[in-house]
Amino acid sequence: MTATTAPRLVKCVVWDIDNTLLDGVYLESGATPPGANQAMAGALADLGSRGILHAIASKNPPQAAEHAAAVTGTAFAAVECGWGPKSGALARIAADLAIGTDALAFVDDDPYERAEVGAALPEVLVLAPDEVADAAGWPEFGAAAVTDEARRRGEMYAARRRRQAAAHVFGGSREEFLAAAGTEATIAAATAADLLRLHELAARTRQFNSAGRAVAEAELAALAAAPDTDVVTVRLRDAFGDDGIVGACVTSHDADATWTVRLLMMSCRAMGRGVIDGLLAWVTRSAARAGAAEVAVRCVLNDRNVPLRLALAGAGFRAAPPAGTGAGEPPGPGPGEVAGPVFRRGTGGPLPVLPAWVRAPAEPAETGTGAPPPGGAGLEPGRPADAIAAELRRYLARITGRDELAGLPAGAPLFGDAVALDSLTGTLLLREVQRRFGVDVAGTDLNLDALATLGTLAAFIAGQGGS
Repeated sequence: MTATTAPRLVKCVVWDIDNTLLDGVYLESGATPPGANQAMAGALADLGSRGILHAIASKNPPQAAEHAAAVTGTAFAAVECGWGPKSGALARIAADLAIGTDALAFVDDDPYERAEVGAALPEVLVLAPDEVADAAGWPEFGAAAVTDEARRRGEMYAARRRRQAAAHVFGGSREEFLAAAGTEATIAAATAADLLRLHELAARTRQFNSAGRAVAEAELAALAAAPDTDVVTVRLRDAFGDDGIVGACVTSHDADATWTVRLLMMSCRAMGRGVIDGLLAWVTRSAARAGAAEVAVRCVLNDRNVPLRLALAGAGFRAAPPAGTGAGEPPGPGPGEVAGPVFRRGTGGPLPVLPAWVRAPAEPAETGTGAPPPGGAGLEPGRPADAIAAELRRYLARITGRDELAGLPAGAPLFGDAVALDSLTGTLLLREVQRRFGVDVAGTDLNLDALATLGTLAAFIAGQGGS
């Protein structure tokens, strides 16, 4: 296994109902629905205690899922009931939970359903019910939960659903909603007691993990003890719930006036809540206060951490492919690691604004002023770029719930105030571009400069042959 590939870790098990969670078929049971399969109920409790989520994908009415939840005593994080392919249900569950389909396991008694999911989503771990007991001991399912965050993961996802529902009906901007929800993000120096949770984050986090791999607890401890190196944690809470430690950042302070981010990671539960942006803003502001000329983030690239690249691009970081460790280069990767490009941001210009709901060391009561990254060129008149831009406008309006974006000017910065593209909406936008136009922006544009404006993105798609 290469250093850029972390081992598969199941974050959610998706269950069938008939002859799986239940001892029988729900729609054929008459007035008395079948009871819980006790072996599966035990597996639900065991895996749930490790912080693994549970979901349902069933060709049954929603009432069957409600009955399964009641008789098994399980709160399911997502439920898909319908007659379409179960692979589609699993894809929707993964999107709803903001995790990859490679973090799913699927349990179904029907060989056809298992084969359909296995063919459509080969990255999913597919199991028959009688395989569950043995599979629970596999490394894919991790060890018994030892952190508070792991034990409360189901509770946190329930809070996430309440938060999303409230945000959907809220009339203001994202920043206004975060403030109204009482969001509090606290950045503080890590302690020895935090290392276990940081190791868990490094093992489970894929979308926001600059190392592209799991980081051992001993390695984290060595980083924390290294001279001229700081390790900070980020805790997150609001009126809907307390997420505990959701992120961390390891920085070393180099003799050439560079702050190098050795490790940056954030839980996917924080996606879309502005926390990664706040952490990058604080690092940049702290580096400037310390007299550093720039901040450098070494980031191993893979197809899962595109949201991290979106956050770096939105925060004004730009990169070139790795060029070694000569003069002016931050220290290279450690033994066994694969070098990635170094994303840099200078501290000489306007500093980023730290959101009022972020509490961090050495920050004054009044935060600095900043400006959004400059936008790119506008659209050139003519087809097909203008037709592509029209589709992008409609899609942006739909995923953000902001109808005014249907009239977005071509030159409006996507990372600026007009759109305020973040890691969540940016990831959804890139997925739609690849689905609709067959263009992998993240795979061909290192710095995601194509996302500077609506016009540059449409022109990029057109130039890559998208139509």
